[in-house]
Amino acid sequence: MNNITPFLWFDNQAEEAVNFYVSLFENSKVGKVARYDKASAEVSGRPEGSVLTVDFQIAGQSFGALNGGPIFKFTPSISWFVGCKTQEEVQKLYDALVEGGSVLMPLQEYPFSKKYAWIADKFGVSWQLNLDDRTQKISPALMFTGANFGKVEEAMNFYASVFPNSSVAKISRYEAGEGDKEGAVKYAEFSVNGYQFIGMESSMDHKFTFTEATSFMVSCETQEEIDFFWKKLSADKASEQCGWLKDKYGVSWQIVPAVLNKLLGDPDPAKAQRVMKAMLQMKKLDIKGLEEA
Repeated sequence: MNNITPFLWFDNQAEEAVNFYVSLFENSKVGKVARYDKASAEVSGRPEGSVLTVDFQIAGQSFGALNGGPIFKFTPSISWFVGCKTQEEVQKLYDALVEGGSVLMPLQEYPFSKKYAWIADKFGVSWQLNLDDRTQKISPALMFTGANFGKVEEAMNFYASVFPNSSVAKISRYEAGEGDKEGAVKYAEFSVNGYQFIGMESSMDHKFTFTEATSFMVSCETQEEIDFFWKKLSADKASEQCGWLKDKYGVSWQIVPAVLNKLLGDPDPAKAQRVMKAMLQMKKLDIKGLEEA
């Protein structure tokens, strides 16, 4: 069973972005909206009562969005690969997403696809639109560049070793004269606890890498699970805060207890605020400490 939820960090446009994405895809909806309470507002500098997080689904897949300020920016290092059933669907999504955004690879036919484009929308989120009827309609695509070039295969095997129900399904490599170093991973598919990812790498002089603007939230039933994933994944002590961590490739994860939403959504505002205050003081989240708060 997949327990991984992608999380998008916005400045203050989370609600606007979520409503926009939900309007584009079938089987999509807005879920719970959480707001900054006194404790989280004081720590973050955000207005008390303003939108903190939004849970949502697009194409039946769960996502989260956060208003966290202008600290982190989206980059093409993580894009959203969308499999479209028809050329008309590719065109429709392209027309909507490119408005106010930018084009990384123009919409046209390529050797690998009859219709494909790579764009960034008006919020900076990157999308790869492809004529490809996929089982999981939307997949995060991780582009390994700079110091990470040459490590995508290592990373896929690492994630498969950490998470259950994980595997590397497909690897396609550059051949001589194809535009990158021969043997480098051009395209790969892998699953992390049943959630499908795409991996790519580029030796070109890109000026971007992974940032906290996109993270992957792992829901854990027990403290033992939290401890396990934290120990396996965390590779940057300076980035540890409130359940967030960075792995050795710079990809961000949130390791959170499944009970957290229930505790933060307690009908008694004083209890919920105590939980939030306790969480904000933690690095690795402690279920017992949150429950005692």
